[in-house]
Amino acid sequence: MHSPDRTVQTPTGVAEPIPLRPVAKDVETRRVPFRGAGFSPKALWYVPPLVFLLLLAVWEAGSRFGLISPLVLPAPSEVLTAFRNLVESGMLYNHLAASLQRLVIGFVCGTILGTVVGVLIGLYSLARSAFRPLVAAIFPIPKIALLPLFIIWFGIGEGSKVATILFGSFFPMVIATYGGIDAVDRSLIRMGQSFNMSRAAIIRKIVLPSALPAILNGMRIAASISIILLVAAEMIGAEYGIGAYVLLAGNLMATDQLIAGVIVLSMLGLIVSWLISLAERHFLRWRN
Repeated sequence: MHSPDRTVQTPTGVAEPIPLRPVAKDVETRRVPFRGAGFSPKALWYVPPLVFLLLLAVWEAGSRFGLISPLVLPAPSEVLTAFRNLVESGMLYNHLAASLQRLVIGFVCGTILGTVVGVLIGLYSLARSAFRPLVAAIFPIPKIALLPLFIIWFGIGEGSKVATILFGSFFPMVIATYGGIDAVDRSLIRMGQSFNMSRAAIIRKIVLPSALPAILNGMRIAASISIILLVAAEMIGAEYGIGAYVLLAGNLMATDQLIAGVIVLSMLGLIVSWLISLAERHFLRWRN
């Protein structure tokens, strides 16, 4: 089988055909997998445990062979002993209960308020003109720098700590929410208008579901900031809390207890991230 010949103009003005190379019949063809839903990398469940075990093994070996000073970084076995003592003494429950209460109240209130304000900014011109400059001006301020002011306003007790966490989670949610609304495909909105859908129906069935991935990503950022602010707030005038425990261990130079407290914070962050992942699987099933 030959491809159609091309012609070339000779000096005499006569067009002569130029034979092309034959097309091979046995050219290999490869099916390209359908990726209409976009690239979807799959998480390998066995990789994270292997990475953690490898790091722990290197850490333990370095401590046992004297490559790592126990004062600077105690061995994982010593940290495990400190964590066991924390559990058996019952102090883990006291510290964790106090931290969870502050975190849940501050994070939930900040997330709800931030989402509401973000929706108003994304949908209404008056709210955008009023609140967006305030968000841009206040968001870069380190929230922990406002803790002394919150202590003056709400006292040294729970109010100032919850207010710090609420304030820190509020602004990421505002920005993520109205950013997600601004990124909604306008052709979908025009399609809804062409079907004579009401404004409320377009917001409920098109705008908010399309902005939901950005809102959930904002929740991840807000959760991380909330845990950071929780520790910082508990280091000032708190009797119980993971932050207070870490501060006390640091003052006593008890690095094994300090690392045990840091591990508790890491586990808390992993649990929060897992809960948000469950919410994503539930609310974003339409993307599959």
